[in-house]
Amino acid sequence: MLRGARISLPLCGLLLLAAVPLRAAHPQQAAKATLSNITLTGLKTLSAEQLLPETGLKIGDLAGRDDLQAAANRLLQLGLFTKVSYEFRTLPEGLTVNFRAEEAPRVPVFFDNVPWFADSELTEAIRKALPFYDGTAPEDGGVVERIAAALSQFLEAHQLHVAVEHQLLANPLGDGMVQLLRISGTALKIARLDFSDPEAAASHNLQLRISDLLGKPYSRLAIELFLAEQVRPAYLRKGFLRVKLGPPEIRLSGPPGQALPESLPVYVPVTPGPVYRWQGAQWSGITALSPAALHDRLGLEPNDVADALAIEAAWDRVREEYGHRGYLDVRLDPQPLFDDQAHTLSYRVALTEGPQYRCGKLVITGVSLAAEKRIRAAWPVPEREIFDKLKFEEFLGKLQRHREEIFGDLPLHYGEVGHWLRTDPETRVVDILLDFK
Repeated sequence: MLRGARISLPLCGLLLLAAVPLRAAHPQQAAKATLSNITLTGLKTLSAEQLLPETGLKIGDLAGRDDLQAAANRLLQLGLFTKVSYEFRTLPEGLTVNFRAEEAPRVPVFFDNVPWFADSELTEAIRKALPFYDGTAPEDGGVVERIAAALSQFLEAHQLHVAVEHQLLANPLGDGMVQLLRISGTALKIARLDFSDPEAAASHNLQLRISDLLGKPYSRLAIELFLAEQVRPAYLRKGFLRVKLGPPEIRLSGPPGQALPESLPVYVPVTPGPVYRWQGAQWSGITALSPAALHDRLGLEPNDVADALAIEAAWDRVREEYGHRGYLDVRLDPQPLFDDQAHTLSYRVALTEGPQYRCGKLVITGVSLAAEKRIRAAWPVPEREIFDKLKFEEFLGKLQRHREEIFGDLPLHYGEVGHWLRTDPETRVVDILLDFK
């Protein structure tokens, strides 16, 4: 009779299973029993029904310790789980086993240069091979390879003899990572980039930058980056805060089914949306500065066009003002408040000022005593005075670009200046470290 046991299988510890034996009828032969029930629990987003076949076990099979270990191992090799454990029990009707899995992080899949098909078609083709596929993939493991293989088989079935590559990379359009799927063995290039919105189409600056893409290999990632870095900011500057760009499309005028030309015309739908206007900021957590002083530092007036880039620069000016007053740990948490009826934007800003620091020791390494003497003579913030970060940054600029203002004709040989601010919140003192290399 098999006795109930629970076996934990961490990702890096498969051999632990060998220490947990199943009871055998004969000391030289592992016991097996007929599987009567198999379950998979612990899942949050994946489907147990779709993933149970990945164990390789079926109801009615004879299974023992080695079979359960192999099944858990197969689940781990998918890359979908960080940990798999299982427990089994023998009942009169047979052996029951439950696999408990902890899901691994998954990232979006991005199809880079497969212009023959829509993303929905590619997704459906992969799902036919992997029913649990939902547009995401683990960062590594067997599932990633199988996704690439499914895409390759789909393309091969359509007489496209290309190799499919996959690469995990930092999401250039947002946070986290993405699995980039791209094909090699194609000479497709970008012929032109057209926009649905006349303002983008008529922009001289955008047209100049588009030339960077023309004639280059077709890549949706390259096009999306261009939209994010060049086109979107042009709209945000003008207050189009809800602008929608893309996704890019390939638009051909020939009959359906004909082969793609080597140079592809790319069309980008653009929906600008309304222009938003600035309506001010509401502050909390301020003691060192008044709301009026903060308003002046923002440099924005009610009913100004809500230039998103100018607003980001305004938050930087507030941080600089605090740094000028010795508040080096200040934190801003600006939360936008959109009024989509009136097309206005205001902010609720929670501010954590932190301690006000005074200037501590100036520590200098890497220069001669004569040079150190001149540095100390030119240092703009006396010890024990309120530390002024703006003066510190101006001083660094002189050391790096206008060294003659500090050293005169004294011969020096350094390429860069390492610099650190070492703060002590308890004493409210900041030491300055300069290392000349």
